[in-house]
Amino acid sequence: MYLGVDIGTSGVKAVLVSETGAVVATAARELVLSHPAPLWSEQDPDAWVDAAIGAVDVLAQHHPREVTQVRGIGLSGQMHGATLLGADGRPLRPAILWNDGRSHAECIELERRCPSLHAIAGNLAMPGFTAPKLLWVARHEPHIFERVAKVLLPKAYVRYRLTGEMAEDMSDAAGTLWLDVGRRSWSAELLKATGLDLHHMPRLVEGSNASAMLASEFAQRWGMAKDVMVAGGAGDNAASAIGLGAIAPGDAFLSLGTSGVVFRVTDRFAPAPASAVHAFCHALPGLWHQMGVMLSAAASLAWLAGVMETPAVALLAPLGERVEGPSPVKFLPYLDGERTPHNDAAASGAFVGLRAATGRSQIVQAVLEGVAFAARDNLTALSAAGGAIAELDLVGGGSRSPLWAQICADVLGIAVHRVEEGEVGAALGAARLGRLAATGDDPAQVCTRPRRLASFVPRASAVSAYDEAYRRWRELYPALKESL
Repeated sequence: MYLGVDIGTSGVKAVLVSETGAVVATAARELVLSHPAPLWSEQDPDAWVDAAIGAVDVLAQHHPREVTQVRGIGLSGQMHGATLLGADGRPLRPAILWNDGRSHAECIELERRCPSLHAIAGNLAMPGFTAPKLLWVARHEPHIFERVAKVLLPKAYVRYRLTGEMAEDMSDAAGTLWLDVGRRSWSAELLKATGLDLHHMPRLVEGSNASAMLASEFAQRWGMAKDVMVAGGAGDNAASAIGLGAIAPGDAFLSLGTSGVVFRVTDRFAPAPASAVHAFCHALPGLWHQMGVMLSAAASLAWLAGVMETPAVALLAPLGERVEGPSPVKFLPYLDGERTPHNDAAASGAFVGLRAATGRSQIVQAVLEGVAFAARDNLTALSAAGGAIAELDLVGGGSRSPLWAQICADVLGIAVHRVEEGEVGAALGAARLGRLAATGDDPAQVCTRPRRLASFVPRASAVSAYDEAYRRWRELYPALKESL
């Protein structure tokens, strides 16, 4: 048996996976976000640990025999979060998360200090990345910065608490702007630009390699053996790729989680910073990937459900499983700013085209389409950076909706496939990495493709209408940028 734990933004998921690769059981715990100021997004690092332990506690309670057979554990997690530890190994402040936009000025400063940033890190300096956050702390909270002994990402902090070891995998480290992504090593030059050095960083491991042993107190707590291996693991999207079997160059998927991602595997470091495409290490040695990222995907629907005080399922139900054409209302899903292609942390969401006759279903449809249009922006950017993508598997919470899947197919103009276990892709991928670390098995034998549950192909009757709607939607961001 193998255990995968995904440290997400809205919650922690734990999944038990058998020797045959089947998901045996899952458990989850919710997390709370804090927004103490405009553009700020923070979480208590210890809340991740408590949620992870709590989720595994549930599995151990309801599936004790299976949990005692766990041989390897993998961790995946939200990327970029700056978890600042003092000399005692305790957090100095709440973690600054991936969707925090406060460090725009520091991004400009970082690129000024390090002209070779794009060539080494393969990415633009964006407020979501970790390095600019440290410059912000140094400028605005110098009393905190001077006490920083280590900087960990979210899942690395959970690993530290579960094992006593500070380590990070290549895929997550690539999202800090401190990694030489092509060489898969920390860059002293990039660290120096933020007032840090190699001593502030955890050691690096490949995602499929061993990073540490589970601490005896947790092995005893869950009835596991004393030699349970914890893998390097992966950032959430690289872990989802492992769960989808996306381990060959050209493999691609669309994630509709809290944030949204169009992801493609590459066999080399292929940066394309001019189009705000991310170029990161994959979770397996010798592989990299490109990503287009939108900061609010399923989060946009969750926001609307909260505003309307209606569960998302109830909002979607009146629309059925397909719509005939675009909503007359347009929605910009920039509730937390945007990365690809705009790199604009200050971008705002908007509804355009509201009328007295506008109904709730038209607004709901506009949100789904706005996210799909943003995904098309990402697909276009990736196509320009490395060639066309012919089809996409669909994962994340948004993958539950056949309606959304069909809208994505019609908007993107390519086939979209809902897959088995698509909602636990990152946790499943983490479990697979745990297995690879514990057994040394061949990744090609472990990281197999899930069964496709349904395929959605572009409808000729809708594609042309969505092409025109997308063209008009693309005009909104520049038109509204100066006024929002």
